[in-house]
Amino acid sequence: MSVSVVILLVVVFVVVFAFIAFFSFRFGITYRMKIAEAEIGSATEHARKMLEEAEKEADTKKKQAVLDAKDEIHMLREELEREIKLRRDELGVQEKRIVQKEEAIERKSEQCEKKEESLRIKAAQADKMLEEAELIKLNQMTMLEKISGMTKEQAAAQLLNVFENELAHEKAMRLKVFYQKIKDEVEQKARNLMSLAISRYAGGYVGEVVVSVVPIRSDEMKGRIIGREGRNIKSFESLTGVNLIIDDTPEAITLSCFDPVRREVARIALNRLMEDGRIHPVKIEEAVEKAKVEVEQDIKAEGERAVMEANVQGVNPDLIYTIGRLKFRTSYGQNVLNHSLEVAALAGMMASELGVEPALARRAGLLHDIGKALNHEVEGSHVHIGVDIAKKYKESLDVVHAIEAHHGDVEPLTTLACIVQAADAISAARPGARCENLGSYIKRLEKLEEIANSFEGVESSYALQAGREVRIVVKPEIISDDEMLLLARNIVKQIEDNLSYPGQIKVNIIRESRVEEYAK
Repeated sequence: MSVSVVILLVVVFVVVFAFIAFFSFRFGITYRMKIAEAEIGSATEHARKMLEEAEKEADTKKKQAVLDAKDEIHMLREELEREIKLRRDELGVQEKRIVQKEEAIERKSEQCEKKEESLRIKAAQADKMLEEAELIKLNQMTMLEKISGMTKEQAAAQLLNVFENELAHEKAMRLKVFYQKIKDEVEQKARNLMSLAISRYAGGYVGEVVVSVVPIRSDEMKGRIIGREGRNIKSFESLTGVNLIIDDTPEAITLSCFDPVRREVARIALNRLMEDGRIHPVKIEEAVEKAKVEVEQDIKAEGERAVMEANVQGVNPDLIYTIGRLKFRTSYGQNVLNHSLEVAALAGMMASELGVEPALARRAGLLHDIGKALNHEVEGSHVHIGVDIAKKYKESLDVVHAIEAHHGDVEPLTTLACIVQAADAISAARPGARCENLGSYIKRLEKLEEIANSFEGVESSYALQAGREVRIVVKPEIISDDEMLLLARNIVKQIEDNLSYPGQIKVNIIRESRVEEYAK
């Protein structure tokens, strides 16, 4: 078979196949269209039926809703009518009450007007009666002035003088009874308390002086200390600030200085130099430096010893060092550290008897003079400096107040402050505890007599018992027996405000009445 025949057959086959496919496709589309039209018609009919049913149901619900709305409107209308009727009834009742109140107010207003008119009439009558009374009083005063021969002012002055004299006597008597009662009770309790505290504490006293005596092995050592042309002693005095007194006292050298720290440094350095035997300016400087270090260590050790001895806990390390410096401070010849330890012990014992915390009392007693540990470079009194130190190291307010009040700079407001004040006075006033120089002692006696003589009616005064008592002789024609008590109190107040003294001062007033008559 040739190629052309094959091609022809293929073409015929393709044409026949295409014709058959075309008619098949057209028949399928026609069939599907008929099925679709039938389905659309059925759906349309179903939709129409559903729409009719929905419209019927909507009409039914609409009618039911209208009926329900009409019923609700009717109910609301009935309820509103009932509410309106109730409100009208209430308004009617309130209106009746208002009318009744208005009528009552009108009646009261009429009554008030009547009373006001009555009071106006009575006030006018009272004014008239007062005028008449004043006129009668004026006439009586005029008649009294004529009868007595004194004016109103003179009579008032005389009456006031009588009252003043009577009141002065009564005041003096009451004051005397009051003071005597208080004095008896307080003295008895204070005597028992303080005697108990003092008897339980027995501390020794050694008076501090401003010189130290250093023993030497031989008088030959004096020449070595002086050195060639005095260079050794000059170097020693310039480095320590202490005066060396080398006199005829055998085997002794005196160190003189008001600063105990410098004097202690000089004593230690001099002992070391004498032990070493080599004494020259360089060796002196080395010995002084080593002595200063040793004194610093001694200060710290003394502070720790004092805290342990006073049984005080939780003290700042820097404050312990400051406490140790009190070893080298004196007050009227009394060592301040020993004084502070004694005050701490006495305060602790008195606090135990009075029901106050003993640990807090010992702490306040140990720190009450802490301001004396600092030198003159810090301005202020030792009380103010002590308060600043206590606040710096976070001490309690009670301790700070006790420090501030122990010399009476402020009024003691707590029992603890009074205990520390009493313990400080006991420690300072013990015989031999403190010493005064002659000049200040004489000035205090003179000031005491000067204060006594400054009061009117004092004839003479005498300071006795080393200033512990002042006897005052008054003029009997000026000072009466009742005024003696008031005078004594005023003198005591003046002494407390103007004098600084240990212990207490007794004021003894003497009034002597003498009657003289001559037989002729």
